[in-house]
Amino acid sequence: MEPALYIVATPIGNLGDVSRRALEVLSGVSCIAAEDTRRTGQLLSGEGIKTPMLAYHEHSAPQVAEQLAARIAGGESIALVSDAGTPTISDPGYRLVRVMQDAGLKIVPLPGPCAAIVGLSGSGLPSDRFAFEGFLPNRGEARRRRLESLAHADATLIFYEAPHRIVATLEDLQSVMGDDREAAIARELTKSFETIRRAPLRELCDWVRDDANQSRGEIVLLLAPSKDERGAQLDPALGELLLGIAEHMPARKAAKLVAGYSGLPTRQLYDFLLQHRAG
Repeated sequence: MEPALYIVATPIGNLGDVSRRALEVLSGVSCIAAEDTRRTGQLLSGEGIKTPMLAYHEHSAPQVAEQLAARIAGGESIALVSDAGTPTISDPGYRLVRVMQDAGLKIVPLPGPCAAIVGLSGSGLPSDRFAFEGFLPNRGEARRRRLESLAHADATLIFYEAPHRIVATLEDLQSVMGDDREAAIARELTKSFETIRRAPLRELCDWVRDDANQSRGEIVLLLAPSKDERGAQLDPALGELLLGIAEHMPARKAAKLVAGYSGLPTRQLYDFLLQHRAG
């Protein structure tokens, strides 16, 4: 194969989701850089592929990436795979991609499974705009602060969450976002016990809390966009402060300044100024 780093997406559950092109690449490259060689080995064994593997993961030394770049520069081809899904998505593989790019080497990304996108497609939540937020902080206080910063997001938010934290995270979401904010949980996607449910946070939280089975397996958590992203009501004192500052500088600059002070989105504050001027 042409010397390059091939970014190969692998199934997130159902092995039937592996693409023909992915199998061709995995069987044709010089070696496979795998996040977990044991897990990737199961996929390869099932397909009769005997390509050599080496480990590349979060704890790999920088020299490993440099060695892989040297091999490609010498004419070899290497495939990058993660435990499951698309490499570099909530995955340290992006560092390897950067090393290859900086060395002027070719990158060939292959399309394929990604739990975040699969969950979004089946969630019933708006998909015209979305943001992938990965894993939230482990600790409650840090997690709530992060959620507070996202409360007014005008896009569907997508998170990955560990089973042992899902109830606590849903409770924090309910506390920060309110009982009626719509959300969805997508669990064990493409597997035998796949579950997708959309509901207000109050209902979703009660359902997961009351059914231990919903705290098992791989989980994608999705949150509907805020309904107040344009012209949302501001605290009167904050609104007066913003209007006062905007008398001495451009509206966008004033909105950015107050956003840094209040934690609210710049766009929300800018829209407030525009609506006030229009009124």
